[in-house]
Amino acid sequence: QVQLVASGGGDVQPGGSLTLSCVASGIDFRRHLVNWFRQAPEKERELVAAITTSNITKYAESLEGRFTISRESAKNAVYLQMNNLKPEDTALYYCAVRAGSKNFDAQGTQVTVSS
Repeated sequence: QVQLVASGGGDVQPGGSLTLSCVASGIDFRRHLVNWFRQAPEKERELVAAITTSNITKYAESLEGRFTISRESAKNAVYLQMNNLKPEDTALYYCAVRAGSKNFDAQGTQVTVSS
């Protein structure tokens, strides 16, 4: 059974940092591209970052280089380091992976940026 668990969200002031974690069980992250998405109220889901099996990374242009996605194979985990957070980064963040014909999403972790 595949399970993704996202964690690390919280409340932070503008300019602050958070690191989100996505830990998988039942699937080997090393064999899959892993995405981080976010969804804010009344907005469409947005692809924030992705990391390929070759550790090639891709980011939403709107992030202006503030986020970094990385892997830790030993823990079967993918991280999203978020720096210089802005109020517009407030959203539910979740990781996702596609394995074969199935999509697996984590339950999400809330990030709220406010003063």
